[in-house]
Amino acid sequence: MSHRKHELEDILGYSFNSQTLLDRALTHSSAANERSTTTREDNEQLEFLGDSIIGFFISDYLYQKFTRLSEGDLSKIRAHLVSAANLFKIASQLELGKFLHLGRGEEKSGGRKKQALLVDAFEALVAAIYLDGGLNEARQFVLNSFRKDFEALGSGSFYLKDFKSQLQERLQALRLPPAEYSIVSESGPDHRKQFFVELRISGKKLSEGQGETKKGAEQEAARLALESVLDVIDSSGLF
Repeated sequence: MSHRKHELEDILGYSFNSQTLLDRALTHSSAANERSTTTREDNEQLEFLGDSIIGFFISDYLYQKFTRLSEGDLSKIRAHLVSAANLFKIASQLELGKFLHLGRGEEKSGGRKKQALLVDAFEALVAAIYLDGGLNEARQFVLNSFRKDFEALGSGSFYLKDFKSQLQERLQALRLPPAEYSIVSESGPDHRKQFFVELRISGKKLSEGQGETKKGAEQEAARLALESVLDVIDSSGLF
């Protein structure tokens, strides 16, 4: 297992002084519950702290770099950067899934590829780096992790307009009715709710989005529709 930890540290670009912190950041509650111990060993509290740390560093970066943008535009950019979908992308690039400690049930159900588990692990790692190495180390790790996103911002390839607005304009151009959004389920603790929203057009399901707020889940559903499904609509005339 120590070899795997060194492999992850090479990927992260950070070596832990406390291997216990690293181990805890990678431990899902399903694995912790199977261990015969009275102490809390899962990553849920680290994830709670890491979420706030990431939000702070991203806000600070945007404030320093984009002095001419309005508060509204800065909020939209931050919401995209710290969204579950974007954090899942970053966690996948870091290959966090293969380093997670999972219980037997989560292992069998494909937990190493689940968005929620990978996002939680990334946030927990940020908190672990902060607790292990301090503020500067955590800042460096976060900024490096979002480097490609920042490059997209600098090149102008990032669009400030929200995905729901983009989708609505596309549907109008295609002379289609507006998208309908409905919550299909909720999960998670109160401090980290996950909402699942279904997007339909003319009664037909096109996508399903997940987010920590209802609006965030709707934005994700609209993004997925824009990325893939509408190309099919254009070419096949499904509606």
